[in-house]
Amino acid sequence: MTELRDIRIEVPVLARVEGEGALELEARNGKIEHLRLRIFEPPRYFEKFLEGRSYQAVLDIVARICGICPVAYQMSAVQAIEQAFGVTPSAWVTDQRRLMYCGEWLQSHALHIHLLALPDFLGFDNGIAMAAKYPEEVKRGLRLQRLGNDIIALFGGRSVHPIGVRPGGFHHNLNPEQLARCLEGLRTALPDARALVGWTAGLSLPDDQQDFTNVALRHASEYAMYSGRVISDQGHDLAVDEYERHFRELHEAHSTALYSLLDGRPYLVGPLARLNLNHDQLSPAAQQALAETGWQLPSRNMFHSIIARAVETYEVVLEAIRLLENHQPTDTPYVVCEPRAGEGFGATEAPRGLLWHHYRFSEDGKVLHARIVPPTAQNQARMEEDLRQSLEAFGLHHEDDAIRLRGETVIRNYDPCISCATHFLTLKMRR
Repeated sequence: MTELRDIRIEVPVLARVEGEGALELEARNGKIEHLRLRIFEPPRYFEKFLEGRSYQAVLDIVARICGICPVAYQMSAVQAIEQAFGVTPSAWVTDQRRLMYCGEWLQSHALHIHLLALPDFLGFDNGIAMAAKYPEEVKRGLRLQRLGNDIIALFGGRSVHPIGVRPGGFHHNLNPEQLARCLEGLRTALPDARALVGWTAGLSLPDDQQDFTNVALRHASEYAMYSGRVISDQGHDLAVDEYERHFRELHEAHSTALYSLLDGRPYLVGPLARLNLNHDQLSPAAQQALAETGWQLPSRNMFHSIIARAVETYEVVLEAIRLLENHQPTDTPYVVCEPRAGEGFGATEAPRGLLWHHYRFSEDGKVLHARIVPPTAQNQARMEEDLRQSLEAFGLHHEDDAIRLRGETVIRNYDPCISCATHFLTLKMRR
């Protein structure tokens, strides 16, 4: 006879995740009957904060949505503002924005790989404990993270909530001495970044094959980061302003984060989705490093996300070096941006995936409407789908602590930024 076993597990606070959440599941006879990834942080209403504000305040406000990804929020917002006002930034500005974005990917990926994800696969509770046995690996992560922060500060004046971006470009030109230091640091970091690709590919990772839809931006001529069209492996190829025709947000009673569906189904955004869709556009050096691992793409194993982040880490170090080596000073770091009534859309690739913005402005440049769809909210439904499949494949006969750890590890594959995702505006209650 099959043993009947009831399981109820609650993980009240997910460790090594930005923000607070809980995993609840109920299982019977080896199958999960109920699973909820509860996000119980209070909504922060950033979209409502923006309404009535001048367009000039938007970039400073959205940078505070996330302390890890302020550049992403500024870049998606500035694109929407410029589209609404009919402004086309110069090629110099576009290149420097891509360079600034390299800094954000670098610091975010380095932090996640070394301090959040690696402890799961090396058997440690946290990065501090791991450092006792793997001190050089942890030092490598901290070096790469600091370098990413330095690149952000090069443009933003500071690495957290940077203030250098403005509609039309940047408030100031680059400091030549800081530029030279960043370039020297990037060249020194190349061996670290390349070694990281092979090192992560050599980890003993669970084999958990699943079927899911990949979504990311794709650019005509470069690995998409700052701009592109929204594509999927299901045949979607959309302009940024067509996003709402196929993507829908909805509420679930157990979460203060919105869920997103593509044509009614969960989907994946983030490093693994980007690499699955765009690995042919990596630089030759990154493609070579990837080929030497023997790792085959596309991958259907979310545990490979740590390798995807390592590949992108190497890619952005290479790309930042290229952009800095080609950098030319300019007397015009911005073009004049005059407000007018209009509507604009922006989408970029935050470290965690696609980040979409939509704004409407009055004639004097006041925000009439704002909508922001962060990557963690887009991954929410996919995370729950993944948890159900992964935990059942892992086996619910394991002890509760083992199931809890596997569940946390699955969630950390997505590097969720829970605080960014808690922003819904409508509340319906039945008493």
